[in-house]
Amino acid sequence: MQPAKSEFRDGMRIDWDAPIEMDDGVVLRADVFRPLAEGRHPVILSYGPYAKGLAFQDAYKSAWMRLTKDFPEVLQGSSNKYQNWELVDPEKWVPDGYAVVRVDSRGAGSSPGYLDVWSPREAQDLHDCVEWAGTQPWSNGKVGINGISYYAMNQWHVAPSRPAHLAALCIWEGAADYYRELARHGGILCDFLQSWSRRQVTNVQHGVGEHGPRSSVTGSPVAGSQTLSEDELARNRADVGEDALRHRLADDYYHARIPQLDKIDVPLLSAANWGGHGLHTRGNFEGYLAAGSRQKWLEVHGDTHFSHFYSDYGSKLQKRFFGHFLKGEDTGWDGQPKVMLNIRRPGESFSLRAENEWPLARTQWTRFYLDARERGLTSEPANATATLSYDTRGDGLTFLDAPMREDTEITGPAAAKLFVSSSTSDADIFLVLRLFDPQGREVVFIGTNDPRTPIALGWLRASQRKIDPTRSLPYRPWHSHDEEWPLLPGEPVELDIEIWPTCIVVPAGYRLGLTVRGKDYEYDGSDAALPHAAYPMKGVGPFTHTDPRDRPPEIFAAVNTLHFSAERSPFLLLPVTPPKPRTVPA
Repeated sequence: MQPAKSEFRDGMRIDWDAPIEMDDGVVLRADVFRPLAEGRHPVILSYGPYAKGLAFQDAYKSAWMRLTKDFPEVLQGSSNKYQNWELVDPEKWVPDGYAVVRVDSRGAGSSPGYLDVWSPREAQDLHDCVEWAGTQPWSNGKVGINGISYYAMNQWHVAPSRPAHLAALCIWEGAADYYRELARHGGILCDFLQSWSRRQVTNVQHGVGEHGPRSSVTGSPVAGSQTLSEDELARNRADVGEDALRHRLADDYYHARIPQLDKIDVPLLSAANWGGHGLHTRGNFEGYLAAGSRQKWLEVHGDTHFSHFYSDYGSKLQKRFFGHFLKGEDTGWDGQPKVMLNIRRPGESFSLRAENEWPLARTQWTRFYLDARERGLTSEPANATATLSYDTRGDGLTFLDAPMREDTEITGPAAAKLFVSSSTSDADIFLVLRLFDPQGREVVFIGTNDPRTPIALGWLRASQRKIDPTRSLPYRPWHSHDEEWPLLPGEPVELDIEIWPTCIVVPAGYRLGLTVRGKDYEYDGSDAALPHAAYPMKGVGPFTHTDPRDRPPEIFAAVNTLHFSAERSPFLLLPVTPPKPRTVPA
């Protein structure tokens, strides 16, 4: 089978809609961008549902405007005609000797089939695509996978199957746990899957055809030449939002979508974002730690989830990594620290620091006890018997630390222990780690999907408080989510709540705060979304938890109570980070 069309343009040899036959006979379609010169080239591959022919600028106008304004280097050295959401720009990689392969995933864009995102079938397809790319006459046999978010998450899925030609992974802000990081935060259904699939996937499902957008380069429909009815399209796809609603616990549905990370054996670079509340943080840390690879690196940055993938900082990092493992070049990667952290300060100020491990070995795990009387965070438990109640429809309760006497760094995972009762049979706990300046104003940060995010977030449904002791750590409790333990109204239960990893240097005079709520965090109730934004931005972006079918008001619109006593001393556990020891010359 031949590509639909091959041509030379903009200094590249391009094959449009190259066919890749899967093991069940379904033929997926890929666009291949490669150097004009004959030869064998290392491959940068991606596989996903966003339609390879859909221009970044056309489909994600708000993100493109922000990216090019804040990082104008994106516009340099490229016509930008081939920009595609969350993927490398071929015009910046092909001149370096790479072949760039973009595959429309099964049932999306130009590829036919049943659309079922992050499914075992997709993992097998991606495996076969890697093997196809590694055996083409223009390939040097080494395939690297690269991309953001979706194109990062499915790397965790395919790598355990160990395709023979897979040589390296660059997993840029990609969740690793379908249940805990994507579908249900702490057991609470996240609205994201439902809104995302309608907003970004079903609109370019294969068969939308003439009803969908066209490529600004080729003029062809990006979702295939065939135009199907709405009923036919619905029959050809899984409803991931409804599936997540139906599957409340971490059952076989989720287990099939959670990879066996210890089976990964290829070099990997895991890049996380401090502001990735809801999707783009936890998985990169957990995946990095659990991956079986002997050669693995962790990098953490800030800003939006697309900014540094395209910035000079990010693209140089990726090229040093792939140049080393796909081309055998001396890029200096042999000296790359195992962990590189962009240490965050208020005002979006960052400083790059090398480390040897994660979490940091010198961490001082420090308890900040909740004080019921002063609504404070203290170094010693109060031991006094007390209760504090809050309406779950309101702003909850906030506990503040004393102003910092000196600059204090908090870097790592965090957790909280609370003793909570509900006026009903369940309670959803939303925790917010916050920063306040000396005037009492909250300091927020640019997040991956919202410009005003707090330091960190944590969630837990009280009926899913069961802990797996074999996987839990003091700073990262692990909930099995395999059964529900309803509450008795008014009876307190002990809750260990994970707070996703974070980093902040708290300046002297500033205060940390922990807010306990019964609903999603909002900064001030206003929407900070930019022009053409696809969802409101009030503090957590699209990662809200509002579906009344999962959170019926007769249970979750209630009164929750925090309990304090000598036997029940709730606390916040934070990773206080002392400065790195200085190396003294011999």
